[in-house]
Amino acid sequence: MVKGVSHRVIVVKSPDKYFEEAIFVIREDVLQAKGADSASVLRQARQAANAYVKKRSGKGSAKFYERLPAPVIAAAGAAATGIAWLALHLCRV
Repeated sequence: MVKGVSHRVIVVKSPDKYFEEAIFVIREDVLQAKGADSASVLRQARQAANAYVKKRSGKGSAKFYERLPAPVIAAAGAAATGIAWLALHLCRV
């Protein structure tokens, strides 16, 4: 049982197929600040939810090497190791 704790929350419904809704707990200092109306707080919550979904969905956010298949990365590592070994043995001549 929790006593004496009260938070204001925003629930954003999601059109995403994986999530039903997102719940945001609003900071108290935001509510007390001038100029923080409900429309701007709701807009910020929607932007945060959309940014999270876009980041986690992998659309355009993955780096080049993260999109490569594992066998290609393994082959590149083996090739780099072979080149390093060859360079070291050729330099000892």
